[in-house]
Amino acid sequence: MQFIDGGVTAPEGFTANGMLCGIKAGRTKNDTALIYSEKPCTAAGVFTQNRVKAESVKLTKKHLENGKAQAVIANSGNANACTGAQGAENALRMAKAAAGVLGISPEDVVVCSTGVIGQQLPVEVIEKNIQTLKDGLSKKGHAEARTAIMTTDTHYKECAVETEIGGKKVRIGAMCKGSGMIHINLGTMLSFMTTDCAISSAMLEKALRMSIEGTYNCVSVDGDTSTNDTLTILANGMAGNAEIVSEGKDFDAFYEALNAINTQMAKKIAGDGEGATRLIECNVSGACDVPTARRLAKSVISSSLVKAAFFGKDANWGRILCAMGYSGEQFTPETTTVAFESAEGAQRTGFTDFVGEQTGKKTSITVFENGVPLNFDEDLAKKILSEDEVVINVTLKDGNACGTAWGCDLTYDYVKINGDYRT
Repeated sequence: MQFIDGGVTAPEGFTANGMLCGIKAGRTKNDTALIYSEKPCTAAGVFTQNRVKAESVKLTKKHLENGKAQAVIANSGNANACTGAQGAENALRMAKAAAGVLGISPEDVVVCSTGVIGQQLPVEVIEKNIQTLKDGLSKKGHAEARTAIMTTDTHYKECAVETEIGGKKVRIGAMCKGSGMIHINLGTMLSFMTTDCAISSAMLEKALRMSIEGTYNCVSVDGDTSTNDTLTILANGMAGNAEIVSEGKDFDAFYEALNAINTQMAKKIAGDGEGATRLIECNVSGACDVPTARRLAKSVISSSLVKAAFFGKDANWGRILCAMGYSGEQFTPETTTVAFESAEGAQRTGFTDFVGEQTGKKTSITVFENGVPLNFDEDLAKKILSEDEVVINVTLKDGNACGTAWGCDLTYDYVKINGDYRT
C-alpha cells in the first residue's frame, strides 16, 4: 500500500469539479462541489448523532437506504439545517439538479451542505450553474472540489492510497472539510470517499463503521457535534477485482487501506481546528480494553483546560488526570504515568505530505509516574510543548489495550472566529 495523489478522482472512473455559485455574499472561493462516477456504485454512509439534523443529512440517509449512489453534490456557506419544509425541498432540488445534468436518478445523488445554520439555502444559484459545474468534471477536478467544501478551514484536506486486492490495483480517495463544531460521534464533518474496488454495500458499510471508531470518532476540536456530519463512500468496482462480499484476506486489505486514509484525514481535521496552533495527540496504553483506551484519550483532548494549557505551553499534567477521572472510564490513577513528546520541525497537520509523520529528533519528558508527580525540567517541557505536533503518552497498568485520539489547542482566535460567525 502506498499514498498517491489525486484525492477523490484517484480511483478509476471518478471525476470531480468545484465552482463559485454565489451561495454566501462575499465569498470568493468555490462553494459547490460535484463528484461523479461513470458507473453506478455501491455506497455507504455514517451520519451525525445530533438529534438536530440538516435537511441534506435526512435526504442522503434516505437515498443510501438501498446501498446505491453515483454522484455527490455538496455546498458550503449554508448548512440548510433547521430550515423546515422549504429546506427539505431545497435539498431535493439540489439532488434533482445534479441528476438532471448527469442523466441519473435523483435517488442516486448524495447531497451535503455545510455553513451557517438556520438560513434558507439559495438553491437557485446552484441550479443556475449546475450545467457549468457538470461540464467541468475531470480527473484534475479534485483540486476545485476540495476547496468548494471548505468553511473556516485554513487548508484543503484530501488523501488517496493505492493497494492490491485479488491481484488488481485498487485505489481509494478522500476529501473532507472540518475545522470547528467538531466532536465526532459516529460520523465526521463532511467527508467524501471514492474507490474503484468491487465490494458489496454491506461490506462497504461494515468496513466504514469499523474504521471510524478508531479514526474520525477519536477527534475533537471544541466539543460540539455538528448538525451536518456526514461521511459517505462510493465504490464503482472498476478495479476489476472479485467483489468482496464477506470477510477474509481481500476485505482485510481493503480495510487496511481505508483505515490508513481515515487516520490521516482525522489528524488533518484535528490539526486544522479553528484558531489552532498545534495538533495534540493522546496515546493511552495499558488500558483494560480498546474502547476504554480510546474514550480516555478523547476525554483528555476534549478538555478545554487541557487545550488552553497546551496553547500556553504549560505542562499541566493535573488537567490530564482530571479529564481522565471524569471520563467515566475505569483506570487506576495510582499506577498511571504521563509523559509529553514532540519532534523538532514536525508539520502540524501533515499538509506537505500524505503521512504527516514526525521526522525530526523526538524529545520526551515524564511528568507523572506511577501515581506520583515528578520534579521535571520546566524549560524542557515548554520546549517540547512549543512544537506544532505534541504527543501525550499515558501509560496505565490495567491491561494491554491501546487507543489514540486527536485534538488541538484552544486559542484566542477560536473565540474571534466564532464570536461573529453568523453575522
